[in-house]
Amino acid sequence: MRITFRRFPGGVASYSEIERDDGAVFRMAEFTRGGARLPHDLRHLIVELELGITDGIWGTIADGGIYTSMRFTGGHRLPHDAARKSDALKKARRHRIARAELFANLAESIAALDSPADAQVREIVHRHLAAVPLSEPGQDPAHVVELPPSSALVEAAAALRTAAQKWATLPVGAELSCEWTPHQPPARTRAAVRQALTTVHARPRRMDGRPRRKGGKDSGKAEDRHGWRRREPGRHTWRLAWPGASATSAE
Repeated sequence: MRITFRRFPGGVASYSEIERDDGAVFRMAEFTRGGARLPHDLRHLIVELELGITDGIWGTIADGGIYTSMRFTGGHRLPHDAARKSDALKKARRHRIARAELFANLAESIAALDSPADAQVREIVHRHLAAVPLSEPGQDPAHVVELPPSSALVEAAAALRTAAQKWATLPVGAELSCEWTPHQPPARTRAAVRQALTTVHARPRRMDGRPRRKGGKDSGKAEDRHGWRRREPGRHTWRLAWPGASATSAE
């Protein structure tokens, strides 16, 4: 599954584009407005990839979940029971999705600190775990949510800070794309998020927001027969420099 986030002008409604492996293409409205601030859904994506979470928000979307903020825009037609299956999947995973939300909030709180000390991280974790619902008195909320090590949360927070800095420097119209790579060991998944995010110059777009080729109004086909946007590997593409990696140009 490929997810693309476009850098919109400040204050305007924004969205991400999702190309699922089943061929369905969606546009998902963002919770945050356009601008220099890292998009809300991108924050969740980074944390889920960093922590190797495959049954959270993005893993559920990859497996067929459809949220109210998502609008089908093309590609492979959805089956007639897609909504029913989506509802059943989200219901079955409601606790796991809430867990992913919790971890994203934890990482975001840690990322707000310049150099988080161990005591500060413990205080943030304690504060967030206090809101975890317990089925029995005396339960350890950290055990209930299968809390990852503090070092993993700090790494996820560092990834958020790096992504936020990179996002703030992107020009309006640029795009950031990531390949969702499920069912990989956490170490490989963390490496994937550092290498897979790429910025792509936005193509000229028609009034309906779809890509347009150069050389005249709507000349040529910008999409294949399924509505997927064609991409030209190696052109106007470069890697983001993540911690421990150098920026590599593919132009």
